[in-house]
Amino acid sequence: MPIELVLSGVDQPRQADMEIEIDGVLMQVAPLNATSGTIVRLLRCPLQAYLNPAYAPGQLIQYHPAIPPRTNWDTR
Repeated sequence: MPIELVLSGVDQPRQADMEIEIDGVLMQVAPLNATSGTIVRLLRCPLQAYLNPAYAPGQLIQYHPAIPPRTNWDTR
């Protein structure tokens, strides 16, 4: 494989990974767009989650960002 192909895009800025919790599994996700991303690694979860192929690194997941509820002390 040509080295130019291997290194293509290496100098492009990349969106930062984020932490998402789904079904009690905290994972690091590389976002693809506003509602999907690929799993990078599991951060906090039950041991049996490591055996679940749905949580394997590289798997595509769908998520919906949640807006935290406002509190009475918000001044906006």
